[in-house]
Amino acid sequence: MHDYQKKRIANWNNISRLYENPKRAGAFYQKLLRHYYKFLIPPGLRILELGCGHGNLLASLKPSVGVGVDFSEEMLTRASAKHPELFFVRADAHEIAFREPYDVIILSDMVNDVWDVQRIFKSLHGMSHPGTRLILNFYNNLWRIPLSVTRHLKLSAEVLEQNWLSPHDIFNLLELEDFEVIKHIRSVLFPLDVPLLSNLMNRYLVNIFPFSSFALTNFVIARPAPVRKQSAPLGQPSVSVIIPARNEAGNIENILRRTPSLGSDTELIFVEGGSSDNTFEAVEQARDRFPEKKCRLFRQSGKGKGDAVRLGFEKAEGDILVILDADMTVPPEDLPRFFDAIASGKGEFVNGVRLVYPLEKESMRFFNILGNKFFSLAFSWLLGQPIKDTLCGTKVLWKRNYELIVKNRHYFGDFDPFGDFDLLFGAAKLNFKIVELPIRYRSRTYGDTNIDRWRHGWLLLKMVLFAAKRIKFV
Repeated sequence: MHDYQKKRIANWNNISRLYENPKRAGAFYQKLLRHYYKFLIPPGLRILELGCGHGNLLASLKPSVGVGVDFSEEMLTRASAKHPELFFVRADAHEIAFREPYDVIILSDMVNDVWDVQRIFKSLHGMSHPGTRLILNFYNNLWRIPLSVTRHLKLSAEVLEQNWLSPHDIFNLLELEDFEVIKHIRSVLFPLDVPLLSNLMNRYLVNIFPFSSFALTNFVIARPAPVRKQSAPLGQPSVSVIIPARNEAGNIENILRRTPSLGSDTELIFVEGGSSDNTFEAVEQARDRFPEKKCRLFRQSGKGKGDAVRLGFEKAEGDILVILDADMTVPPEDLPRFFDAIASGKGEFVNGVRLVYPLEKESMRFFNILGNKFFSLAFSWLLGQPIKDTLCGTKVLWKRNYELIVKNRHYFGDFDPFGDFDLLFGAAKLNFKIVELPIRYRSRTYGDTNIDRWRHGWLLLKMVLFAAKRIKFV
């Protein structure tokens, strides 16, 4: 291993001088990598980059604290001069052991060049907290011969013999060292700067099968696997159940009667808006009949379920936020399973799924089922995580994570009248672990649906196209 490191240090010291040339071979590829990492990582986080080179990638992410590690003295001399706002440490990645945890740890094109990938993954736990994201990119094996040819023709920097790992190899090594994969993204189809052609291939075609199979770079995003305890302290977090209610007067009493206590404390927050029946008054009356329930009532000034959910989240005092539709098509008795899934760490965003078990008669019309299946496929492709049911109203997340979604909401804007996609897009953009929880979907016992399948279906389709532009074709 010592000889291996010594040769690579000498090689990267030599390559470092070439990095000063903005027209060097590989400069456009590095520019593309910075673009992708800036999409994946919001500014203002604590970031550690192993194999940081000149620090250009780390600096572009605008961290609150940025630490770069590299074993090349030449690389770090230039990095320190160019980016004095960052901290740089000369060390081998196999041997570092920082005490403080980081929000993001980056290994960009590094696993291709190290002696022991598994050893490095193992060491990262000491620098991680439960919310840390490990983000790495590495070459596609299909590019092994093309890259060898470009180096032979002096069209790219000379590097020593590389590790050629498949996505499966990386997934396996991460699992062995207790990391859980969240996303796998293929990027960079054409690493050369050719007007129009580069944009067409790297922004659009790389996201479409079969072109995606030929992408140069694999991105993998992982998190420390949650600790599974036999007796997890599930009673510790408090819970706020947000119940948007429009024309649901006949369901209110059952909601209060049937919603179970969750965690250390449970509050029910009803948000009423625009009802033509007496929903608001029904909540007031039911609240008086169930004084043992911690029940709060608000009237929204805006329109739509999304606006109601945001108001409820704003007023919520619980650690965990739960959305429960007032139509009772998802029974309140199912909420403990959602609570267990998030409190145990199995997921950071829990999404209900109505399309696994048989649907109760007339609970969902035929064209609604077709629409839901179409949107599930579309959003699974868009978000890079399987999403079987985008429109199930029952969603659960930590309040601290919702606050991060709000902080980064400007990326998508206020575009979603339903609220489901605002949360799903935000969770996916921030690389939260999304898990799906199947439930049995019941028929309404009171009132009619507030969804117009054709008008709202067209709106949903426009939202898919909007999301494709902001998430996939960036």
